[in-house]
Amino acid sequence: MNVSGFLSEVLKRWFILGIVTAIVLAKLHPLIGVKGGPLHPEYTVKYFAVSVIFFNSGLSLKTEELTRALGQVRLHIFIQSFTLVFIPIAMTILVKLLALTDFIDKPFLNGLHVVGCMPPPVSSAVILTKAVGGNDAAAVFNSAFGSFLGIFVTPLLLLYLVGTTASVPFVSVFAQLSITVLVPLFLGQIVRRVMKAWLEEKSPPFGTISSCILLFIIYTTFCDTFNSSDSDIAVSSVVKVIVLVFSCQCVFLCITYLTTSLLGVFTRSDIVAMLFCSTHKSLTLGIPMLKIVFEGSTMLSSLTLPLLIYHPIQILLGSALVPWLQGWLRPDTPTSPPRSSPVESLPT
Repeated sequence: MNVSGFLSEVLKRWFILGIVTAIVLAKLHPLIGVKGGPLHPEYTVKYFAVSVIFFNSGLSLKTEELTRALGQVRLHIFIQSFTLVFIPIAMTILVKLLALTDFIDKPFLNGLHVVGCMPPPVSSAVILTKAVGGNDAAAVFNSAFGSFLGIFVTPLLLLYLVGTTASVPFVSVFAQLSITVLVPLFLGQIVRRVMKAWLEEKSPPFGTISSCILLFIIYTTFCDTFNSSDSDIAVSSVVKVIVLVFSCQCVFLCITYLTTSLLGVFTRSDIVAMLFCSTHKSLTLGIPMLKIVFEGSTMLSSLTLPLLIYHPIQILLGSALVPWLQGWLRPDTPTSPPRSSPVESLPT
C-alpha cells in the first residue's frame, strides 16, 4: 500500500483513532478534563456538548422519509423487539452467568448491560444496508424510529438493569434528559422544517461535528477515571471485553440471519437491513445518555468501555460482511450492481 493509500485508510478510520487518542490524552493529562478543571465538563459536557449532539440529530434526521417504509410492520416489530427487548434479555442472562465466575470484573459486566440497553444507530446501519443494496428505506425508518424510542426506553432499561450504581434520582434523570436531549432534538426538527431546502443543498457535516463533540465527552469521562487513584483498567480486562463483545456481535448476527430466514416472510433485501439494524448499537446517543444517567459515578468509564469497543467492531464486522452479502443478495435482486465495502468509521 502506498503512502496516499495508507493516509486514505487512516482518514476513513479517524473516529476510531480519535477514541484511542482521547483515552491516551486523558491518561497523560487527566487534570485538564476533570470536574472543576480548565474545561469544566460539569457545564460544558452536561449542558452544552450533549445538547449540541441532539440538536444536530434533530437537524439531520429526515423524518419525512419514514413514510416510505411505514407499511412493513412485521419488519419494524422484529427489529425494535430484537434490539430493545431480546438483546437486553440476552445480555442479562450472559451477565448472570459470568457473575458466577471470576472471568471479568463487575463494572465491565454492567457495561455489557449498557450495550444491551442502547438504541439502534442513526446512520451506520443505513450506510451498510445501502452498500449491500438492501432495503435502505426500512433501515432509515428503524434507525430513526429506534433513536426516538431509545430516548425513552434506554434510560428506563439502564436504571432498571444497572440502576444500583446511579447516583441521580429517577426524576432528576428525566428532567435532565428533557433539558439536554428532548428539547434540543425537537428544536433541531423545527429548524430543519424551516431551513430544509438550505440544509439539503449545503449538506452540513452534522456527523463530523457530533463525532468531534463525542470525542470531547469521551476525553472528559476518562479524565475523571484516570484522576482517581484506583482507576487503572487492566489490559487483560480490555482483552476480555473485546472477546465478549465480538462473540456477542457474531451470535446476534447469526440469530438474526437464521430467524429471519426461517420465518420465510422477508425478502433477502429486508434481511440485509434487519441484520444491521437489529444488531448495531448507537454510540452517539449512548455516551451522552450515560453521562446523564450515571453522573458522578466512579465506574462511568468501565460502564462505557464495552460500548466504545462494540462500536468499531460493529463497523468493521459489518464492512467485512458487505461483499458476502452482495453475492448472497444478487439472486433476489439481480439488477442491483455490486457496491464497494464501506470502511469509514461512523460515530453512531
